[in-house]
Amino acid sequence: MKASSILTHEKSFFKTGKDSHGKQFIITPKSIPTGDGELMNYFDCKRQNNDDSFYFDEIEKKTKIVLHFTAGYLKGDIAQLTIPSNNVSVPFVIARDGSILKLWSSKYWSYHLGRGAIGGNTTMSKQTIGIELSNIGFLKRIGDNLVSVYSDTDIYCNSKDTNLYKKLETPFRQENYFATFTKKQYHSLAILIKYLTNEYKIARNFLPVHKRYTTLSKTEVQNFEGILSHINYRVSGKWDIGEAFEWDQLIQHVDHASVNNL
Repeated sequence: MKASSILTHEKSFFKTGKDSHGKQFIITPKSIPTGDGELMNYFDCKRQNNDDSFYFDEIEKKTKIVLHFTAGYLKGDIAQLTIPSNNVSVPFVIARDGSILKLWSSKYWSYHLGRGAIGGNTTMSKQTIGIELSNIGFLKRIGDNLVSVYSDTDIYCNSKDTNLYKKLETPFRQENYFATFTKKQYHSLAILIKYLTNEYKIARNFLPVHKRYTTLSKTEVQNFEGILSHINYRVSGKWDIGEAFEWDQLIQHVDHASVNNL
């Protein structure tokens, strides 16, 4: 899908409430105080048939927030994160237009780190709150076009559209091109992080630059409290949140943030 078509795609989901699998959702606008003197506007996004089998309604203590990108587009993102009885999900998805969708209460948990996750998929998934940013992820260049990994004909943008992707000087996990995030996503993510860190008393700590794109040790992930990303838990097979993500921009938006000296 071309990047220029994504906003229309997202508007269609909010209008119809149907994901790419045809599952129907009830989408309700809501707001809640962040605890920092602001309101977080979001959309409660519930299955019309009340299915909640994709997460566990078990209350767990939260010490970390883990950022992901979906490697897809919003309708497909929602479809994959709400597969009945699959138990692979996150409570929040942020669309490219900045809309925050709440799929279930963040006091519960679901698997989102994957087998082989440092510290254990179950243990770490319980302790963490996953946030997915709708983003196609890494891209391939074919001629003058950047295409998704799903098809060489799935054109995302032209090579001249340098605001839509980042070309790395050094490949990250063997990939050179990554789709960028929108300003509205950074703003909404910061608001969401403010709410979650206040609600669950999670430290507003970020990893130092030299640790942001590396796999942490078991001791490091166990002891760290704050905001990190999927790649910090996985040696291979995952690229999110990727090197197109501007950590400094997020940190500047989040009040009282600090960089942890791991």
